[in-house]
Amino acid sequence: MTEQQPYEVLGDFPGFELRLYPAHLTAQVTVHSVLSAAGSTAFRYLFGYISGQNTAGHDTPGPDAQIPMTAPVLLQPDSLAETYTVAFVLPASMSIDTAPTPDDPAVSLMVMPAARGAAVSFSGRWTDRNYLDHARALEEAVAAAGFTPQGYPRFALFDPPYKPWFLRRNEVVQPLL
Repeated sequence: MTEQQPYEVLGDFPGFELRLYPAHLTAQVTVHSVLSAAGSTAFRYLFGYISGQNTAGHDTPGPDAQIPMTAPVLLQPDSLAETYTVAFVLPASMSIDTAPTPDDPAVSLMVMPAARGAAVSFSGRWTDRNYLDHARALEEAVAAAGFTPQGYPRFALFDPPYKPWFLRRNEVVQPLL
């Protein structure tokens, strides 16, 4: 089974779940693309990294370490139009000191601090419309509950593209102050 990013549920509110995400490590790439194509555009870089296009550190065996795939894949909009940071959440057992160094300069490792977020899950295709509709509904629910958003919401994809669209698990997560 694929390791999933852990989180603690802090509460349930109308339209979303309040979560606390622990600090974690990501491998990420920034791409210029429409949302629906951003994941595909970034995938080859990130898959290359976890498939061994890296240089293992002193705590990791072998010169080209393979890293297990985890879920979700995160798509974070940037302030520039049609720019997204696409990230693989790395296994919880890895730290910035033990993770292999990416061979491709397009891939960077980033330590993400612990953070609160409002999350809504849904099934369906990975489309701009699906993301925007759920992000808008989440924004309204967060405001109604009295929380303050921080930055842009991110899109979390949990399933491979070959899984039937109606069985896919997706989420929109809005970071909160």
